[in-house]
Amino acid sequence: MTLNRLFLLAGYLWIAGTLQAQLADKQTYLNDFKKEMTLEWPDNRTLNIVFHGHSVPTGYACTPMVNTLQAYPHLVFHALKTQYPYAVLNVITTSIGGEQAEQGEKRFKDEVLTHRPDVLFIDYALNDRAIGLERSEKAWRKMIESALAKNLKVILFTPTPDLTENIMDENAPLAGHAEMIRRLATEYHVGLVDSYRLFKEKAENGEDLQKYMSQSNHPNSAGHNCVAAEILTWFF
Repeated sequence: MTLNRLFLLAGYLWIAGTLQAQLADKQTYLNDFKKEMTLEWPDNRTLNIVFHGHSVPTGYACTPMVNTLQAYPHLVFHALKTQYPYAVLNVITTSIGGEQAEQGEKRFKDEVLTHRPDVLFIDYALNDRAIGLERSEKAWRKMIESALAKNLKVILFTPTPDLTENIMDENAPLAGHAEMIRRLATEYHVGLVDSYRLFKEKAENGEDLQKYMSQSNHPNSAGHNCVAAEILTWFF
């Protein structure tokens, strides 16, 4: 192979890698799903959105209180049905309070994929501190790859705050997990809801994050509304 052809091949590989190594396009990623939500009977079908994760999508507030109707999955459900009145839509939570990604991956096939989600959200980082970055990344990769093998649309969450950590500290454990999740979303070319950055920006602007939290690691209704608004940017 000539030197020119080697340079040309290297250029193609660099371009391909650059195109692949980016987040899914928020403007187009869910286009097919959004189109299906506009269909009327008898041309429509049942559509499923699944939220997989830990206590936050489950709706835990001040433990043991569970505010399901104020948690972001229900808020998203209500907003989508308001926007798409003809849609036959299910929003399903397969989340379990206290669970981390390894545990979520073990039941992923039997308890998540069985719902045949059209769009899948994954939110585990808060509890993944217990198993560390290396183990959590392996579990996230397994779930992402299993979902993509089924041609599902996948959107990952960085963590919501934990007030026992300083969200302004770049070396805080949650900051490391947030960065890992951003990297995975870019690598797999899937969606991202960057909750950690959202709340960090609020702190940078002088807001007290206490007003968004029901306890140190669970958002209140105001916090869930902030996350839901970010989720909905993928649909509207």
